[in-house]
Amino acid sequence: MPIYLPIAELSVDLFFLLGIGAAIGFISGLFGVGGGFLLTPMLLFAGVPAPVAVASVTAQVVASSTSGALSYFRRGAMDTKMGGYLVLGGVFGSALGVWIFGILSALGQLDLFLSLGYLVLLGSVGALMFVEAARTLFKRQNEKTVVRRRLPGQAPWVQRLPLRTRFRKSQLYISVIPVVLIGFSIGIIGALLGIGGGFVLVPALVYILRVPGKVVVGTSLLHLLAVMAMTCFLHAIQTQSVDTLLAFCLMVGSVAGAQFGASAGQHLPGERLRILLAMLILAIAFRFGLGLLIAPADPFTLTQLGFGEG
Repeated sequence: MPIYLPIAELSVDLFFLLGIGAAIGFISGLFGVGGGFLLTPMLLFAGVPAPVAVASVTAQVVASSTSGALSYFRRGAMDTKMGGYLVLGGVFGSALGVWIFGILSALGQLDLFLSLGYLVLLGSVGALMFVEAARTLFKRQNEKTVVRRRLPGQAPWVQRLPLRTRFRKSQLYISVIPVVLIGFSIGIIGALLGIGGGFVLVPALVYILRVPGKVVVGTSLLHLLAVMAMTCFLHAIQTQSVDTLLAFCLMVGSVAGAQFGASAGQHLPGERLRILLAMLILAIAFRFGLGLLIAPADPFTLTQLGFGEG
């Protein structure tokens, strides 16, 4: 059943889009991730133009993350003050990212940038996740006692920064500068690559700022929801590349797939889930690497120019 995507300017089978959405939703529910860093590459591999794929996924991420953010807020598992500073930095980062996105698209270098960006980002994150999960699993299989050490305090450079404030929900007294800078960086990445950035933001909050685990996910979702909504709005205004029909089809499929993924994830140990997710991330990074190394079948396009055209 083909449907026409007006912004992408191509016809795609409806069940194909629902299937991609369901698959990403299943993976999101299985591994507990947003899925934007997987959904955008899948759309690119399916032939959706890069600007439309990146911009439309931001709309899908906003819709899919709203319920999760509301759930954490109702349970009191969200540091709204820290989230506000993250959003402040993220809004400016997303504005800069959309501006750079427009320049790259005008220069015709967006596809190359996305391939390099996903190769570096997913390759590094996937490798780190795989090593950490494999090391933990290996220790447990050898029945070695794992000594849980208390996380050290913030890094020295974080402690020396000015403009300190108290985040009561996170029980921290730190400078707002690294909080804003982290939000700013994730905002740029999200706008350029079409990802929420939660799989980067959560480790940054935990290992740099030492945000407690009970509020880190909810705080990350608050940043994700607000910044992706701003990014989607900026893409719609500046680049006109948000395809709402595409985003809606993906959202419907992902909602259904997430329920099955969440049920399946309850029967697998956390370390095995992280290893599987790391392997999936590395596979996508490998695919982008092949795309950069293998020459296209038609590297040149021949067109007949009219009189006076150069």
